[in-house]
Amino acid sequence: MRQFDFMGKRRIAFIVSILLTIVSVAALALLNLNLGLDFTGGTVVELHYASVPALDAIREQLASSGFDNFQVQTFGAADEILVRLQQTFSNDVGNQVVAALSGNGTQIDLIRAEYVGAQVGDQLRDQSGLGMLVALAGVAIYVAFRFQYKFALCAIISLVHDVVIVLGLFALFQWEFDLTVLAGIMAVIGYSLNDTIIVYDRIRENIRLSRIDDMPSIFNSAINQTLARTLATSGTTLLVLFALFFLGGDMIHNFSISLILGIIAGTFSSVYVAAALLIVFKLEREDLIPAKKENIEEEELP
Repeated sequence: MRQFDFMGKRRIAFIVSILLTIVSVAALALLNLNLGLDFTGGTVVELHYASVPALDAIREQLASSGFDNFQVQTFGAADEILVRLQQTFSNDVGNQVVAALSGNGTQIDLIRAEYVGAQVGDQLRDQSGLGMLVALAGVAIYVAFRFQYKFALCAIISLVHDVVIVLGLFALFQWEFDLTVLAGIMAVIGYSLNDTIIVYDRIRENIRLSRIDDMPSIFNSAINQTLARTLATSGTTLLVLFALFFLGGDMIHNFSISLILGIIAGTFSSVYVAAALLIVFKLEREDLIPAKKENIEEEELP
């Protein structure tokens, strides 16, 4: 099998990662995330149709009637529709939605129209951010105990790298960021960590078995040995995600985007961030050898 010189290209990869990170941080700072209704609050309108409607047709009718920043989904039964609008609540907003959707003679009953306050969105944002920090802290503790603190530091940098890039791209292109996207990013953390652990296991094993101290060569060997597994896992996962992207509908469109970007970033970072940074941190064979305990026996004087 052909052996690829991954570590020989690590400086180029570092430049690419740094540029992507800078662009992502700048986008987050200057443009901010386009937060969805889950975080900002808005108006919720529940409708009952006489027959099962097409969600895409409802979205087109709302858009042509001047509504923007809305979400349409079924609510329980297929003829129960929930419309969420990112706008200030008014007493006749429910009737406006019904009028926009019943223009072709469709029979629609208004069940309720109410406002979801931004306070709920603030709580969701704070709790989700805390959850992400707890996940990263748990990863750091796990990797530090299983491997060594240099591995833990590089793994955390790799995970932060992946999350920042995905968030930055969502800010740059102003894709809507809601709870489904947040769930996708949390899944990316788990996926990226799993890929990193596989590479780390083989690196540690090769260091212990190898009789040379050329770390780039050892890393290249370890990454090439796990390459087939990485490509198979990433490839099959991406096939499913592209199917969700094209066929899954509007509700999980951004969710699939977050996972596609995250898996690409995670696969890249497992090699060129998590592994390559070990060379920057000067990982040595001695770091993986536990310190020997010296038993000093004192002789008793007669």
